[in-house]
Amino acid sequence: MEQTAELYKDLDEILVTKEEIREAVRELGQTITRDYAGKQPVLLCILKGAVMFFTDLIREIDLPVTCEFMAISSYGSATKSTGVVQIRKDLDRDILGKDVIIVEDIVDSGITLNYLKNALLMRGPATLRIATLLDKPSGRKVELKTDYHCFTIPDAFVVGYGLDYDERYRNLPDIGALSPRIYAK
Repeated sequence: MEQTAELYKDLDEILVTKEEIREAVRELGQTITRDYAGKQPVLLCILKGAVMFFTDLIREIDLPVTCEFMAISSYGSATKSTGVVQIRKDLDRDILGKDVIIVEDIVDSGITLNYLKNALLMRGPATLRIATLLDKPSGRKVELKTDYHCFTIPDAFVVGYGLDYDERYRNLPDIGALSPRIYAK
């Protein structure tokens, strides 16, 4: 998709290009490969937003990995977290004694991921780390540290590369700041 496509008209600016994403994901895959040498990590994709990042990332990891999926929400169709976390799809397998990496699209308020992290720690993984494509520390409402991140972004509502607003814009190959005229009502 070219940056002249119709969906791009709803963006105020492009923050991260598809080329920058590709390179950062490649580098992160190499880092995880080094950090988990000799291990078989479980990569846990948080649906739906992280799916593109997840699929690109696992192809860059040169280790035997297991893939798991969870669907969690605290946004609905809003642009800010509601603070109420809902697990919509849980794990299919036990993670007791496993090395788990949560793969998330964006860490903003930290509310959802903090809730998930605490819930997963109660299941007894050997290790639990967080890998996120985007980190927005200015949006934090709770103290939460990511172990791996590709980009730190400013306080903007972003879409593209899996991130959405009301289920739209996930298919943009770049990440951009959505114009407030689209979501301000």
